[in-house]
Amino acid sequence: MDLLELNDRYYDRVKSFIMRLVKDEWVADDLIQETFIKVQGNIDSVQDPSKISAWIFRIAYNLCQDHFSSLKKNNNAINEPQNTPGIHPDMSIQKELEQFQMGACVQEQVHLLPEMQRIVLILYDLLGFNHNEIAEMLDITKANAKVRLHRARKNLKSILKEKCTFEMDERNVLVCESVEGSK
Repeated sequence: MDLLELNDRYYDRVKSFIMRLVKDEWVADDLIQETFIKVQGNIDSVQDPSKISAWIFRIAYNLCQDHFSSLKKNNNAINEPQNTPGIHPDMSIQKELEQFQMGACVQEQVHLLPEMQRIVLILYDLLGFNHNEIAEMLDITKANAKVRLHRARKNLKSILKEKCTFEMDERNVLVCESVEGSK
């Protein structure tokens, strides 16, 4: 697989993964670029082409970890998420806004999960990786990936019960709102 093909195939998924971890578009752009530079420089070291996806995401994950380590060393605060809803031509603006509001509320709570649970949840539920791929990316066993996902879902359910209210609005649309003072 050539580099342009790798970029076309994985760029959006790597971007989504990194954005969900760092929550800062500028930092994410740098980390994405750095990821693909490392991919380009080390592509010849991949021995099993069937594991290229896990290899690329492992690079992205390691770069994110390096970023967080440098933040801790410099005592810098991590920026809050700056998500804005995108407009898709096949979806009404109102529906997009409703999904964004629900998603933003839940994402705030996902951020409260322990790091490894949060990462496994993002990889599995949001990016669609299977347990084997996650295990390879994070250098853990498949059983450990399953356990972390189970714990993440259980903890998230608990957090959502404690920190959010779910109600049907006047349009009969499920709305999630953070409980005041629980952020």
